Amino acid sequence: MTTDPSLEPRLIELETRLAFQEHALAELSDAVAAARDESTRNLLLLHRALEDLRQLRGAMSSDLTGDPASEPPPPHY
Repeated sequence: MTTDPSLEPRLIELETRLAFQEHALAELSDAVAAARDESTRNLLLLHRALEDLRQLRGAMSSDLTGDPASEPPPPHY
């Protein structure tokens, strides 16, 4: 059986490309996973900030609609 002498370098080139692509794919997969984790953290922070804002708005609106007698006197008294 005769083999083509140009076959071995081509095979080595293909194996090298495949190894590079597998490595690049692993790096991209890690980057996507990190981005997903960061997005989840950001979403949690946003929900917390929105809940804090709702509480502040509720506190402010109850202060504005509260009993005027419970208000402290103005600073000039």
